[in-house]
Parts: sequence; structure tokens; C-alpha cells
Amino acid sequence: MSSSPHVVLPWFVRRTRVPLLSLRCVDCRSESATTGDGRFRVNANGKLLDVWLLVRCVSCDRTSKLTVHERAPVSSLDPATLHGYHVNDPVLVAVTLVDPALARRGRFTLDWTGAWRLDTPTERPAEAWPLRVEVTFEDPVPVRPDRLIAHGLGLSRHEVLRRVKGDVSLRRPRSTDFTFTVLAEG
Repeated sequence: MSSSPHVVLPWFVRRTRVPLLSLRCVDCRSESATTGDGRFRVNANGKLLDVWLLVRCVSCDRTSKLTVHERAPVSSLDPATLHGYHVNDPVLVAVTLVDPALARRGRFTLDWTGAWRLDTPTERPAEAWPLRVEVTFEDPVPVRPDRLIAHGLGLSRHEVLRRVKGDVSLRRPRSTDFTFTVLAEG
């Protein structure tokens, strides 16, 4: 048996819904908020715009604003993006929400629990060991590779640590593409 992988499997981590925000509500002190229907508020003051993403508390239904653009010249915004803000484009809501710069400015983190899925090929050759797997993230979902691999291969996490080789730390959450090799059992 050669040491190079026989089969390369593509895995995809995909968002199933917009993640919740871990953001303290000023009314009820709850830690969860959602974008609800995904709405922007655009306010013009002469040639300057303010754009906010509206979020709603899961517990008390209070609406808050996350600043997307503050006092931005209209000419500095892409016309297609500006149109997306006006029509509350759901794709633009999702892209804006997962932007790390917005999370830093808004002092929130994203709760991805139940908001993503792992898509793997339905069949894999039984005798094709070792396997090389390429994991592609469509959104920056932070997940521990050992848990992702255990879920995708149907192995225990201990077995994953024993059989998986690669340059990726298996116990540290990551949200970027990576590749690993799974060795044959035994």
C-alpha cells in the first residue's frame, strides 16, 4: 500500500441560517439577539449616510442597532451595496453580520450553534485508505476540527486523534479551509 492518499474527498461547511448574536440586551440583560427579518436602517444627512443593522432581543423583543457605516459619504459606497441596504437584501444581511470588523465594533460574538451543517459525499470507497479530505468553509463558522472530523467520518474523537494526520491543530477552533489525511484502521 502506498503512503499517498488514494481518494480526495471534498467536505463543505455551510450556513443553514443566520447565526444568533451574543450581545447583552440593555432592557432584560439577556445575552442572545437575532437579526430577525434582517433589516437595515439608512439615514441620510446631506451627502453623508448612517447605516445600521437592526437586531432583536430573543427574550424581550427589543430592537437595537449595530452601526455598519457612520457618517459615510454617499459616493464612498458601492451603488449595488447601497441598493441592498435600501431593499434589505438577505444575502447582504448575512455577509454584513459575519463580518469580523462589525463584530469588533459592535462588541458581539456569533453563536453558530445549530446554524451550520457539514456536507460530505454520500459514498466513499471502502478500500481506499488513506483518505485525503479537503474541508471548505463557505462562512467563517468556528468549529473544532476533531469534532468536525468525528462527525463526518462517524468516528470517536479519540480515534480521530489517533488516525488523522495533517498540519492543522485538531483541538483549536478554526473557520478557514484545511486539509487532513485519515490513515487506515490498525
